Amino acid sequence: MKKKLLSAVMTFSLLATSLAGCGSGTDAGTTGGSAQGTDNQTATQTQTDAGTQTVDPANMTETQKIIAEAQTMTLEELAKKAIEESNGATFYGVGNSSRGKTALPLFIEYLQSIDPSYTLEFDWQQPKNNKIFEQLQADSLKEEGTFAMTLIQDGNQIESKMVQTGILDTFIPLDWAQANGTTPDAYNGYLELQLLNKVFMYNTTGDKTYDNCWDFVAEGSHPLFMDIDSEIVGKNFLYMLTEDTYAQYLKDAFDALPADEQAYFQPTIDSEKEDAELFGLGANGAYALAYIKLFVGAYNAQTDDGPICQTLVTDSATDQSGLLVYSKLRSVEESSGVSVNNINIAAYQDGYTGIGGYGYCHYLFVTDNSPLPWTACAFIAYMTCTEDGFSAWGKDMGGYSSNPEVAKAIETTYEHSKGGYNEAGEDEFPAKDDRGKEWWVGEGQLVVEDPQYCASVAFTVGSWIETLDKYTGEESE
Repeated sequence: MKKKLLSAVMTFSLLATSLAGCGSGTDAGTTGGSAQGTDNQTATQTQTDAGTQTVDPANMTETQKIIAEAQTMTLEELAKKAIEESNGATFYGVGNSSRGKTALPLFIEYLQSIDPSYTLEFDWQQPKNNKIFEQLQADSLKEEGTFAMTLIQDGNQIESKMVQTGILDTFIPLDWAQANGTTPDAYNGYLELQLLNKVFMYNTTGDKTYDNCWDFVAEGSHPLFMDIDSEIVGKNFLYMLTEDTYAQYLKDAFDALPADEQAYFQPTIDSEKEDAELFGLGANGAYALAYIKLFVGAYNAQTDDGPICQTLVTDSATDQSGLLVYSKLRSVEESSGVSVNNINIAAYQDGYTGIGGYGYCHYLFVTDNSPLPWTACAFIAYMTCTEDGFSAWGKDMGGYSSNPEVAKAIETTYEHSKGGYNEAGEDEFPAKDDRGKEWWVGEGQLVVEDPQYCASVAFTVGSWIETLDKYTGEESE
């Protein structure tokens, strides 16, 4: 009965999506995280869902008009506008990262280097339990909002709840666009502050090895992972597995397995062929759905990545594994029974096959009813176009600035590629040697969040995920 009900719901959803798409004015071919060029357009452009959309200037909001002008200015020119607008004022920001509170004083110092008389009070809020969307929605009802800008994650909800509803506007700094080899008008996507990665790790104190991503969903394997109902970006990871590129990664990894291991997974793959067709997935969709089903039924739900890391690096975590934020290794304090050398990064091991983890972004937006739009634009440009602006996040490996020039400067300063080296020049903790963004999205087969794709399958694949049985701590009969 559950299967038939889900099928009916999916059929209705796909029909509704098709009908809605017929009247859409957006570019459905754009993605949320790539700097891709498009043909030059003469009409004014503004950032909508996950790409650019031509908009009649007469229909632009006042904030969108300011953004259109701001996108033609350098950081220094924006700074002068910010000084004129907000000297003596109070700046309110809201974000998923508390480090916005660290970046704001540096931004104020930068403005004071231009005008020593400049002052700005600030308040940075970090709502708990993913309440940032509710907070921004409530603030959007005011003619003039409280929050000037936001630093926010979860591309799916950003797309559906924030951008399509007109609550948030994307601003693309000119300096950032030029560093990425494009222009603000030609860039398709949201503005990323950084890409963060969660990677597969496993404890090395026993004999168990993980040389294929399917090993993490094999019989008896229960990787530690933040529950998808408490950290929603985890669902985006599962959604993205169904995208053709990542489904192909899973199929290739499956093909590399020994015949006996393939035989264990094959019945689950076969059982998902019907759903894959129903959801309109690609040729390897059944492999993606099978992996999702097995992963949801296997992972050991945790409340935070910090404790996961502290568990895996202990001597007593023999044969355990996890999928967690890479940067957590930076906070491990070596002691008797605790060491980074008690774990391996799966994707770094010779012979490992398949996805190495997933990446999600922190995005930057100006609120459409921003009380200080010029200052918001200047602050966003400062964080994305200068090393000092990104320094609040720069000390962590596994967090990569979206600006290649800033990323290069950060690596020069912090040398994350040699994060495991000691003062004597010895590679004491190889797991901490970050191989960098290009490696992870290439050879490391990182599954990278695409807001538009996540939103497109959130109801179909997302509704199906809600029907899956989770691991409860007891093996199924």
